[in-house]
Amino acid sequence: MRFSIWPSLMRPVDEVLEVATHAERTGWDGVYVADHFMGDGGGFGPEESPTLEATAVLAALAVATERVRLGPLVLGTTYRQPTVVAKWAATVDHLSGGRLVLGVGAGWQQNEHERYGIELPAVGARVERFAEVCLVLTGLLREHRTTFDGHWFHLDDAPCEPKPVQRHLPLLIGAKGDRMLGVVARHADEWNLWGLPPWIAERSAVLERHCESVGRDPSEIRRSTQALILPTSDPSEARAFLDAVAPRAAVAGPWEHILDTVDGWVAVGVDELIVPDNTLGRGQERLDRMDAFLAAVAPFRSP
Repeated sequence: MRFSIWPSLMRPVDEVLEVATHAERTGWDGVYVADHFMGDGGGFGPEESPTLEATAVLAALAVATERVRLGPLVLGTTYRQPTVVAKWAATVDHLSGGRLVLGVGAGWQQNEHERYGIELPAVGARVERFAEVCLVLTGLLREHRTTFDGHWFHLDDAPCEPKPVQRHLPLLIGAKGDRMLGVVARHADEWNLWGLPPWIAERSAVLERHCESVGRDPSEIRRSTQALILPTSDPSEARAFLDAVAPRAAVAGPWEHILDTVDGWVAVGVDELIVPDNTLGRGQERLDRMDAFLAAVAPFRSP
């Protein structure tokens, strides 16, 4: 299993760089960042929270690190035009020496769209549009030229040069709904969703049915997840934390309990666990907890 860190972009840029470079030095496998312009007014923070822009941060991390995988979790394609995303992805793959994972999603944060005047289509239309996004991205990043005549996008013999360093730059799709899992089955190299093991198992069964319907081996799609994690030996602190973040996927308690959950993720086929850093404290405490986590999960690490 791979273990990656997710620094919050609602922190100053020097803290993001500190987390990423510490992860690089200490053996974490990847660094991911969210793609939002503001908080959602709920579990993802107040609307007025200062928020760094994801694509700029990833370009900076590409030159600040040398080893870890890097990726957005995930780019909202309602406000990210796919031809521009393809050019950005190819460029950052070069800046990083071939370490980018291109994470994309259909978009969901309603207040963000409303405040900035960006259309958020109904779910059905959003999924159909997103399927076209995936075709445009894979065409531009993997084919010499791309011609595409869809409902939302039209390309005429479009180039995208230089191509990424990676001959097959991995496309990660963030998805949980049945219709989006159909898109995952057709287009994704990697699939991501928030969830504890029982939810991952239920959604995996849906994905496998979609894969069967399109004639794809589901084992070709790597699987990652994330949950808020709070190591604590205080049962009352653990209960209060879980109540406060519900219904978000979260694990709190002693290391033994956390490792039992990691074992559960492994059992349901999760290949990578991504750990948000916003429950790990600040400054040295956060770095110490990162180290303690990586030491605790050492038996689960991929060779």
